[in-house]
Amino acid sequence: MARRRKPSPPPAGSSQQRADARRNRVLVLQAARSAFEERGLAVPLGEIARRAGVGTGTVYRHFPTKEALFRATVVDRVRLFTDTARELAQADDPGPVFFRYLAAVVRLSVRNKGLCDALEGSFEPSPGVERDFRAALSVLLERAQQAGAVRKDVAIGDVMALLVGCLSMEQRRGPDVAPGRLTALVCDSLRPGRRVTKLPRNPAAGRNETSCAVCGGPVASARTGRPARYCGAACRQKAHRERARVRADASEVLGEAGA
Repeated sequence: MARRRKPSPPPAGSSQQRADARRNRVLVLQAARSAFEERGLAVPLGEIARRAGVGTGTVYRHFPTKEALFRATVVDRVRLFTDTARELAQADDPGPVFFRYLAAVVRLSVRNKGLCDALEGSFEPSPGVERDFRAALSVLLERAQQAGAVRKDVAIGDVMALLVGCLSMEQRRGPDVAPGRLTALVCDSLRPGRRVTKLPRNPAAGRNETSCAVCGGPVASARTGRPARYCGAACRQKAHRERARVRADASEVLGEAGA
């Protein structure tokens, strides 16, 4: 009985071979997206190939490095955040929009280890992507500050660092802490108020650049004598009234304690 021959592989460049390559690429991307969400950049390519049901060589044919594969799976998510921020740049309520946007980025990223790695700067997903995200977020921050919803002494670098901190805290929160609670507490630190913590000066600022201790606005540097603390008489009066109120509250508390 004659032996049956195995079917020959499709010739190079044939439509069948191109279709197989496209199918394998989709499988690799799907497996990589799931693996990066769970383990971030720590996942080996061999694990991704196993999940996709293909050989490691197939992965390398489509993506020469793990970093290239990471970019392909994460870059669209970061760009989506950027595009959303740009769409919200002209919103009528810039303060609430800014805080809702921050909370949404944390909520959508916290379970995705790959996104966390990208936002934390462990690996930039693509040249310019992190820069564009930062620029779009800067616009939301500036508009919220102009509306009086965010304190004036907060810079975009502060917000980026707090965003990374929120991701870390939400990942490590205990079972008795509700999702989003820690992010809400951090957002409260950005709001202006009568009893906000006075921030140390940013070391990146110039030596002669100072800000008002009340409103955070710029203060002209004094040529002689002690450096100015307030931008004008109005803020100086506000600070004086606040100090008087604090002294009155302290006297009341001491009186109650001694009674």
